[in-house]
Parts: sequence; structure tokens; C-alpha cells
Amino acid sequence: MSKPDFRVIEADYTRDLPRLRAVREPVFVMEQQVPLDLEWDTIDPDCRHVLALDAEDRPVGTGRLTPQHSIGRMAVLPDWRGKGVGDALLIQLIALARDAGWPSVSLHAQVDALGFYRKHGFVAEGGIYTEAGILHQNMTLDLTNAGN
Repeated sequence: MSKPDFRVIEADYTRDLPRLRAVREPVFVMEQQVPLDLEWDTIDPDCRHVLALDAEDRPVGTGRLTPQHSIGRMAVLPDWRGKGVGDALLIQLIALARDAGWPSVSLHAQVDALGFYRKHGFVAEGGIYTEAGILHQNMTLDLTNAGN
């Protein structure tokens, strides 16, 4: 079985907004029924965004790193799930946080994705809550440990 052909780049929010929308809106708004006005927020322009692109430079996944030291808006198009895209996006976002000198990075994990984030060293904190109609739990990754 050959490895899926994709790459992860750091996106420019203004230039790449159509490509960010091409992933986030089908996943969050259409598939998960998140209201459009909740999906796009005022901090989006201030975040660092990453994009996974297929061999034809079409967007297949995305995520962001916020000024509040959190990872969010992790999304992979259905046909690309289970092929390492989410792992590659998360690894890139963690690397950006580490390069920025952050001691830790947090996220609001959908309950269905807790195992995915645990695999990358994130630790669940607090209780489960509802955000945009979806069950979530806060998670944090300590970046001060050289083993991460």
C-alpha cells in the first residue's frame, strides 16, 4: 500500500482563506452542523494556520494555532481520514508552538478524538462539556519535556 501523497504547509490566512474554507466548512458546518458564525471567529486572522494539500495542491486538511496558545479547527476531509493527514497537521502545529517557545499548548478535543490527541501526548483535563453542540474535553501538551 502506497503512502497518500500530501504535504503540510503553513498557510497565509488572507491568501489561503478560500482553501481553509474548502476544508473547514464541509467538515464543521455541513458535516457537524456547527453554525457558520461560530466556525469563523475574530481571532482567525491572528492565528497561524496549516494546510494539508494533495498532489494537485487541493486542500484536504487544516488546523490553527491561536495567540492563546491553543490548537483548534483541526479538520480533514472525509476521503483523507485515516491516512495520516491529521497526524501530520498536529505534528506541524506542535512544532510551531515549540518553535515559538511556548511551555505548553492546549486544545478543546471533540470526545470522539480524545484517543487521537492522547496518542500525541495530550492529557485530558476537567470534565466533558458541550461546545457548538458537540461534546468536548480540554487537553494540554507539555512542551517543556524534551521527550515530546
